Amino acid sequence: MLLTIDVGNTTTGFGIFEGKTLVHTFRISTINRTDDEITVLLYDLFKINSLSFNIEGAIISSVVPYLTQKIISAIKKIFKVQTKEVGSGLKTGVKILYDNPKEVGADRIVNALAAYEKCGQSTIVVDFGTATTFDCVSSKCEYLGGVIAPGVNISMECLREHTAKLPKISLEKPMHLIGKNTIESMRSGIYFGYVEMVEGIIDRLKLEMKNPTVVFTGGDAEMFIKEIKHIDYFEPNLTFYGLESIYCKNV
Repeated sequence: MLLTIDVGNTTTGFGIFEGKTLVHTFRISTINRTDDEITVLLYDLFKINSLSFNIEGAIISSVVPYLTQKIISAIKKIFKVQTKEVGSGLKTGVKILYDNPKEVGADRIVNALAAYEKCGQSTIVVDFGTATTFDCVSSKCEYLGGVIAPGVNISMECLREHTAKLPKISLEKPMHLIGKNTIESMRSGIYFGYVEMVEGIIDRLKLEMKNPTVVFTGGDAEMFIKEIKHIDYFEPNLTFYGLESIYCKNV
């Protein structure tokens, strides 16, 4: 069994594979914990979910450096295996055409690989996370670059924090574009403004690429997939599949 770990800015995901099959996933909040706290939490999650401790390998993609080694240490204590870390030391099969390849987040390369292997052609990966990223992959599995925009929850928080009278709101799809009160108006602006932003960026990216497939992933994607017209595939576990593929390329 293989343990894959995706450490994001908001949540940390764990995916367990038996061969090529993803058999279980769970997520925890990404907060600064001690090594011992992470070890106990991970151990308890396996016990509570009646998961086998027969982990033969592990691979991690992380954009939160202060947690990376703590999680790797916890995995070694519990499962007695070394964890591969996505970075310059691992083969990914993706040629990075960024000006400085080291600037590209590990999760973006992992997603790019997984989407390319799923579609087999040029691809735009839209990841609805803390930030919303648009990653462009060529038909030769080259990482061309992309776009980084604020995530929808960051946008909501920014609106509330920088205005004196606007309240904190939850994210919901409005029934109408024209809001009849402050909360409805805020939801309309955030929701439909976000939809138009995503559709507009994809439109512009398609002008620079040749017939790309559009793949959605990320925690907030389901809120928008029925509203946004540019989508060919939705895969919430895209990063786990990319991690499994990279692990197999490095054994």
